[in-house]
Amino acid sequence: MPLADADRDLVEAELGRAPSRAEDALFENLWSEHCAYRSSRPLLSAFDSEGEQVVVGPGDDAAVLALDDEWCVTFGVESHNHPSYVDPYDGAATGVGGIVRDTLSMGAYPIALADSLYFGDFDAEHSRYLLDGVVEGIGDYGNAIGVPTVTGSTQFHEQYEGNPLVNVACVGLLPRERVVTAEAQEPGNRLVLVGNSTGRDGLGGASFASEDLAEDAETEDRPAVQVGDPYTEKLLVEANEELVDGGLVESARDLGAAGLGGASCELVAKGGLGCEIALEDVHQREPGMNAMEILLAESQERMVYEVAPGNLDAVEAIAEKYDLGCSVIGDLTGSGRYVATFDGETVVDVPAEFAADGAPMNDLDAVEPPAPETDLPDVALADAADAVLADPNTADKSWVFRQYDHEVGVRTSEGPGEDSALLAIRETGQGLALSAGTNPYWTAVDPYGGAYATAVENATNLAAVGAEPLAAVDCLNGGNPENPDVYGGFKAIVDGLATGCRDLDTPVVGGNVSLYNDSVTGAIPPTPTLAMLGVRDGYDAPGTGLDAEDAALVLVGGHDDELGGSAYLANHDGSDVLPVVTDAAARVDAVRDAARDDATLAVHDVSDGGLLVALAEMVVDGDADAGVDASLPSRAALFSEAPGRAVVQTTDPDALADLGVDVEVIGETTADGTLTVDVAGDTLDYTRDLLREKRDVLEPALD
Repeated sequence: MPLADADRDLVEAELGRAPSRAEDALFENLWSEHCAYRSSRPLLSAFDSEGEQVVVGPGDDAAVLALDDEWCVTFGVESHNHPSYVDPYDGAATGVGGIVRDTLSMGAYPIALADSLYFGDFDAEHSRYLLDGVVEGIGDYGNAIGVPTVTGSTQFHEQYEGNPLVNVACVGLLPRERVVTAEAQEPGNRLVLVGNSTGRDGLGGASFASEDLAEDAETEDRPAVQVGDPYTEKLLVEANEELVDGGLVESARDLGAAGLGGASCELVAKGGLGCEIALEDVHQREPGMNAMEILLAESQERMVYEVAPGNLDAVEAIAEKYDLGCSVIGDLTGSGRYVATFDGETVVDVPAEFAADGAPMNDLDAVEPPAPETDLPDVALADAADAVLADPNTADKSWVFRQYDHEVGVRTSEGPGEDSALLAIRETGQGLALSAGTNPYWTAVDPYGGAYATAVENATNLAAVGAEPLAAVDCLNGGNPENPDVYGGFKAIVDGLATGCRDLDTPVVGGNVSLYNDSVTGAIPPTPTLAMLGVRDGYDAPGTGLDAEDAALVLVGGHDDELGGSAYLANHDGSDVLPVVTDAAARVDAVRDAARDDATLAVHDVSDGGLLVALAEMVVDGDADAGVDASLPSRAALFSEAPGRAVVQTTDPDALADLGVDVEVIGETTADGTLTVDVAGDTLDYTRDLLREKRDVLEPALD
C-alpha cells in the first residue's frame, strides 16, 4: 500500500523532500494502525498502570513485575488475527512465536502461554476449519519450543465468521538484575541481528493488519503471513538465555511488525539515539532481495541486540553454538537519525523519533452503543437446560487443550480446564495464577458493562485458586474505527475494562490493540481480551471437581436476576440487560477467602452458562461418585452469568458466613454421581454420563 496522501505531506514537510521508495514503505508500516495505535492511543490513558510491583510498564515489548526483591516475571499479550484467517496454521503459530520473543527481549525465560480464540458459528464448516488450523498451529509451535500452554478460552459468535481472533499471552521468569529493555543505551555500540535468515515472507504485515479483510484475502494476502520455524525459535530461546546471563546484551527487540525497520527504528528512538545500518550485511534466505524487502520483511525467529564492541566475539560464538545466523548490521549513533544503506547507497535517512512516534492521532466520531432491551423467551426448563449444556461456548473444551503440552517445564500445578492456571514458582515459594479471555456475548449486549465484567471474571478465576491480582495486560480487538458505531463500542470497552481493573486495584501494565477486524460478513463484536496474573503463598489450591465427601454447596456472591449476555438467551433469541456488579472487589475477596479456607474442598466460578454449567462441570470433573442436589429460587438464578460469584464445596459452611457478601447454601454433595436441581418446583435431573454426552460437542464434529 502507498503512504496516505496526508501522511506523505507530513513526511515531505519533515524531510524537505519526497521520501524514497524504502522510506515510503517504512513510514507506511510504522504509521499503520497496527504499529502506531492512531485511533486507540488517545483512549489508553484511561488505564492505571502503576504499582509497587511494576518494574517496567507499558511501552516495552513486555511488562516486568516484581515477585519479591530478587525475582520478576514478564507479562505480555499480542494478536495475530488477520494472518490466522488467511493461513490459520502459520498465522496462529507465528503469533505464539512473536509473543515468546517479546518475552526474550526483556531478558526472561518463557514459562507459560495462554491463548484466547474467537471463531464464527461452530455449525459453520469454515469456522471449524479455522479452529482446527489455529489449534494445531498453537499446539505444534508451543509444544516444539517447550513452553506450556496452561490456560485460555475458546468462544464462538457468528460475527467472527469472516475475521477470527487469535490473542496470545506469555509469562516469563527472570532475576531482577537481568532485566533488559528495548531502549538503546550508548552511541558506538553495535546492532547485531541473531536468528533465522531474512526472506520475503510477511512483507507488509503491519499494513495488512491495519485494513479490513477483503473477500479474496485468503489468496491475495497470503504473502503477508509469516512462516514459523519453532525449532529455530527453541534455539533462539536458549541462545538468548546465555546472552543475557553473560551480560552481553545492552538492549534488545524482537523482529515482529515492520520487521527489521520497525524493531531497530523503535529501539534507537526509545533511547533518543540514531543508527546507521548496512542492509546488505543482513543474512538473507533468498537471493536478489532489495532494500525495502530486507528492511520490512517479517521473517520470524529473529532478534536485534545492542552489543558493546568488546562483546561481539562472545555473541557470535553463542550464535554459532546454537546454529543461528548472526550479522553485525550497524552502529548506534548520537545523531538521532535512522539511516539505512544498501550496497553503498543511502535508501533511508529520517529522524528516528519522527518515524517511530510521529504518526498523527486520528480524531474519530463515536456513537454511544444503544441500551439493551428485555425480551425473555418462553421455553420449557428442560429444553433450555439441554441447549445451554450443549452450547459450544459452554461445552467441554478438552479437545482444544489436549493438543497443548501444558506440563512441560514441570511448573503447572493447575492447568487447562480449571478456573485459573497455577504455576509453581519454587524460586520464591509462590503460586502464580493466570487467567485469560472475555465473553463476546457480554460485550455485544453492553460493551462497557461486558468489559467491566471481563475484569471481574478474570479476577474471580484467580480468586478461585486463592490468588490475589498482581497485574493485567489487555488485547483490545475492534472493527473499523472509522465507523462511529464501531468506534463508540470500542471506546466503551476501553472505559469498562479500565474501570473494572481500577476497582479491583489491578494495574494494566501493557497490551495490544487490533482494529479493522471487519470483513464482508461485518465487524466483530468489541472484544476486550484480558489476561490477568495473580500470586499466592504456595501452589496447592482446591480444584473445580467435587470431592465425594458429604459436604455443603455454598454460593458466594449471591443470585442475580438479569440474564443479558447469557448462553440461555443466545440459544433462545432473547435479550436482557447485563447483570451489574457494584461490589466487585468485595465479591472477589470473598471468593479468595473461601478458596483459602481449610474446610473448602472445591471452588468453581460461575460464568458461561451460569450455575447450571458450573454445577455440571463440578460433577463431571470430580470424583466418580460425587453428585449434586441443589435448589434454586428462579430460572434467572440458574442461568445468570453475573461475574464475581463461585460455588464452594465445604465441610463447614458456617466458616463462610462472614465473608462480607451474600452467601447461601444452595445444596449438598451426594454420592450418586447425579446432578439434580430444583428450580422453583421444576426439577432437572442428569446423570454424570448424560452430562458428558450433552457437553461433548467439539470433538465429534472435529475428529
